[in-house]
Amino acid sequence: MTANAARSTEAPQSLTRATIRFAGDSGDGIQLTGTQFTQNSALAGHDLATLPDFPAEIRAPAGTLPGVSAFQIQFASEEIFTPGDTPDVLVAMNAASLKKNIELLKDGGVVLVNSNGFQKNDLKKAGYESNPLEDGSLDGYQVHQVAITDLTMKALDDSPLSSADKKRCKNFYALGILFWLFDRDPASTQEWIKGKFGKKPDVCEANLTALKAGQIYGDVSEMFQNQYVLESAKLKAGEYRNITGNNSLSIGLVAACQKADIRLFLGSYPITPASDILHSLSKLRNYNIITFQAEDEIAAICSAVGASFTGNLGLTTTSGPGLALKGEALGLAVITELPLVVVNVQRGGPSTGLPTKTEQSDLMQAMYGRNGESPVPIIAAKSPGDAFWVGYEAVRIALKYMIPVMVLTDGYIANGAEPWLMPTMDQLPDVEAKFHGETENFLPYSRDPKTLARPWAIPGTPKLEHRIGGIEKENLTGNVSYDPENHDKMCRTRASKVLRIRNEFGPTEIKGPESGDVLVVSWGSTYGSVWEAVRRCQAKGQSVSHVHLRWINPLPGDLGDILSRFKTVLVPEINLGQLIKILRAEYLVDAVGFNLIRGLPFKASEVEEEIQKYL
Repeated sequence: MTANAARSTEAPQSLTRATIRFAGDSGDGIQLTGTQFTQNSALAGHDLATLPDFPAEIRAPAGTLPGVSAFQIQFASEEIFTPGDTPDVLVAMNAASLKKNIELLKDGGVVLVNSNGFQKNDLKKAGYESNPLEDGSLDGYQVHQVAITDLTMKALDDSPLSSADKKRCKNFYALGILFWLFDRDPASTQEWIKGKFGKKPDVCEANLTALKAGQIYGDVSEMFQNQYVLESAKLKAGEYRNITGNNSLSIGLVAACQKADIRLFLGSYPITPASDILHSLSKLRNYNIITFQAEDEIAAICSAVGASFTGNLGLTTTSGPGLALKGEALGLAVITELPLVVVNVQRGGPSTGLPTKTEQSDLMQAMYGRNGESPVPIIAAKSPGDAFWVGYEAVRIALKYMIPVMVLTDGYIANGAEPWLMPTMDQLPDVEAKFHGETENFLPYSRDPKTLARPWAIPGTPKLEHRIGGIEKENLTGNVSYDPENHDKMCRTRASKVLRIRNEFGPTEIKGPESGDVLVVSWGSTYGSVWEAVRRCQAKGQSVSHVHLRWINPLPGDLGDILSRFKTVLVPEINLGQLIKILRAEYLVDAVGFNLIRGLPFKASEVEEEIQKYL
C-alpha cells in the first residue's frame, strides 16, 4: 500500500493504491469474495486489475495445498496496469492457504487469518510441523487472528439454516471486515446478495447478516490500527463497467456482427478457460446469435466453417489442446477462403498441463500448427478490456479479407477484470459483410485488387454455383486443380493476402525514445507488467522504450527499422521463447529473451530487474 499521509488511529489513512489477496479452500467462496470486492472497487471509481488463481484440481481434498483457491486485486486512485507484484493484505481462511501464499506478501504486510482453520488436522494436511500462528514464523508481518468461522456461526444463531450452510457464509464475514478496513459502502454487495439468493430467503438473510457482522467486528474489535481510504481514479470520462476478458471478447464479437448486420454462429466445445465465451454468447441469442455446443472440437470448427459458407460469420472458441484438433478444419477455411474467427484462450501445457493457469505457449501452434502452407492472421489481446477491441477487429478483418483470423488471449486475460470504458455503436469502426450478387461472368476465385478477397457467394443463389472443399482450387474458376504452377500461385496468393492486412496498420507506437539502449517488445497479456516496468525505468531517466505487438501475423511493416535502432531488444514471454524466434528469423536481430513459465503473469519488478541487466 502506498500511503499519502502519516499513520493515524483517528482518521482513515489515505492511500493511492493497495493490493489484497484472498485465499482459502476451493469451497470457501474465494472467487466470489474477490469478485464482490472487485465490483465494489469499480463502483467506488478505482482503477483496478485482478488475478483469479484457480486450483488445477476440480475436487482436491479440502484443506490441502492443491485445493487452495486465490484471488488478487490491485485497486488504485491512479492508472494501474497489473494486479500487483506483492500483496499488502493477505486474507487466509485456513492453514493451507496461508502456507501457499505467505511468501507472496510484502514484508510487514497485513495477514488476516481465520484461526478456526488452524486446527491440528488442518496443520497436518497443509504440511505444517508446528502452528505458524504460535511459532514466531510470522513475526515479520502484521498478523490478525480472527475466529471467522465461530463468529459467523454466532452471528447466525437465530438462522434456521443447517450448521454446514451457516459455515458457508464465513466468506461474507471476512468480506465485511475488509469493507470496514477500506471504509467501503457495502450496498452493492447487499444488492447482489438479494438478487442472487432472493428465492432462498433464509440463505439471503444469513449472508447479509454475516456481511454486516464482519463490518461491525472490524469497527468494534480495535484489532486494526487504521482504516484506509482511496480517492476515485481520474479516468477518461464516460460510462464504465467492470468486465472480464472472456465477457469483453464476447461483446466485441457481437458488436462487430451487429455493425455488419450479419448473424454470428458459434460452434464450440467446452474447455477451460474458454468456456465462459460459450456461456456469455448463449445468453445473447436476441442479437442474432446461434450457439452450438458440439460433441467435440472437430465438429465445433466444422460447423463454424459450414456456417460461414452459408453466409454467417463462423466462430469457434477453444484452448491449446482443442486448437490442435481443429488444425485440419482450419486449413479447410484457409483453402476455401471463408471468413472465420478462431479464439484460442491459452493455458499451461503440454497436454492437459495446467488447465487453470495462464501461459503464452501457443504462438507457434497458431503460426504453424497446420499442414501445408496455410498462413492465418493472428491478433492478440493485451488486457481484459482490450479483448473487446481485438474481437471486434478480428471480425472486421475476417469479413473484409475473406480469411480465417486467429485471436489469442490467455487464462489471465480471460478471467481477469478491469474497468472498461463502454463505446457507443456510432463510435465503432464500420464493419461490412459483402455478398456477391453479380451473376454475369462469375468467377469464385476472382479477387479484390486491394485485399485479394474472393467473392462471398451464398449457396442456393442461381448462377453462383461453385465448387468447395479441401482440394486445391484453380485460380479464378475454383475448379479442382493439380497443376504445379497453379498450386504455387495459390499458395503465394493466400500468403500475400495475410501480408496485405498491414495496410490496416498505422505507425507502430514506441513508448519512450525512438532509439536507445533497450527496447522491450511484448505481446499479449505481458503488456501490463512490461509497461509498468518500463515506466519505472523511464522515471529513473534510463534509456528504455516499449513496443507492444497486437498483430503477430502479419508483423507491422515498420518493425524491422524500429528494432535496428536499439542496442538491446528484450522479449519477455510466458513461454520458452516463441515470439523471439519469429523476430530473429524475420529481422535477423540478436534479440534476448526473458522467459518464465510458472502459470502466472510476470511481476513488473521481475521485468524491471531483467531490464537492468542490459543497461
